[in-house]
Amino acid sequence: MTDNAVGHSIENPAEDTAARTPGSTARTPLTLLGLGAMGTALGRAWLAAGHPLTVWNRSAARAEALAAEGATVAASAAEAVAANGLVVVCLLDDDSVGQALADADLTGRDLVNLVTGTPGQARDRAAWAVARGARYLDGGIMAVPPMIGVPEAGGYVFYSGSPELFEQHRAALAVPAGVRWVGEDPGLAALHDVALLGAMYGMFAGAAHAFALIGRESVAPSSLAPLLADWLTATAPAVHRTAAQLEAGDYTLGVVSNLGMQVAGVPTFLRTAEEQGVSPELLAPYFGLMRRRLESGSAEEDLTGVVDLLRR
Repeated sequence: MTDNAVGHSIENPAEDTAARTPGSTARTPLTLLGLGAMGTALGRAWLAAGHPLTVWNRSAARAEALAAEGATVAASAAEAVAANGLVVVCLLDDDSVGQALADADLTGRDLVNLVTGTPGQARDRAAWAVARGARYLDGGIMAVPPMIGVPEAGGYVFYSGSPELFEQHRAALAVPAGVRWVGEDPGLAALHDVALLGAMYGMFAGAAHAFALIGRESVAPSSLAPLLADWLTATAPAVHRTAAQLEAGDYTLGVVSNLGMQVAGVPTFLRTAEEQGVSPELLAPYFGLMRRRLESGSAEEDLTGVVDLLRR
């Protein structure tokens, strides 16, 4: 694949005044580095909305699909960065960002990093980018590729870092998915991203335990699934009570089922797992925290006290 797959020039096009003005109807040109499943979905959404797009991927063959849809393909990451003022990165990890941009001139560029990483990595990468003359925005994508470019799917991206960059390019960034600004600290988008994903994996762990329990019985997984979905949906609003208790410092506020009663029920869950031939390893750590909190706290509390045990 050459740098001119569809006959487009890679010469550093200057954005006109309208394209750089927030709220303008002009379509901001941008560069996209990384064309995995997510990167390709992002690129396709920007192209469909009329944004001139320059792309680069380490494996050039991955650029062919977007080239056929009108994207300009750069021969190198440095060349792609030189093409536009707005540069979006959607690579594998933080190390790949440093490697891809090692030879790129970031002076005057607006760098939006959508790589999943830690808050510390985001802060370090922001300092690295600023030192090289760029403005920096970190993003945490709360969506899977099929949700990108589909507003009704409800996907969105957390953003943190340069507020000026965010405001200038808000319209372009909102094309693939909704945008949610969480603060000027570059690490906050990653923190929100990992916090939500961590809760998701906890839910998946509980669901895995539930499906394992019925494995030896004449209960079809497809019959349990809607019950699980409805139950998890019904219990999810409890997070608001947990937040209120944490902020008030009162873990007895609005308690529905107290810690003492819930700990008393733990043996039933463990014995049921044993009877069904299921390992309790997904639930046992949480039950252990509940017991520890009961020993040091009050039986009248909610489960919120386990948060304190997790903090080092």
